Amino acid sequence: MATVRIKFTFAEQLIKEPIIWKLAKEFDVITNIRRADVTDERGWVILELEGEQDEIERSLDWVRKQSVRVDPVYEDVVEG
Repeated sequence: MATVRIKFTFAEQLIKEPIIWKLAKEFDVITNIRRADVTDERGWVILELEGEQDEIERSLDWVRKQSVRVDPVYEDVVEG
């Protein structure tokens, strides 16, 4: 099992879309929200994704196709 930390940035038109729910439903990955900030105009979420590396990559490709910006996170944001 692999674990990656990733940041999703959502444009205004995507704020109300259940992207993270669909991600967990469609792909064999476990999602853990580490931190988030969402307003009416924008939103970002830092997630920890756990699963097989190829499945994580497939899920991230799908997220990018939904027009969500995907960036790696190199430090743990919330410990304990």
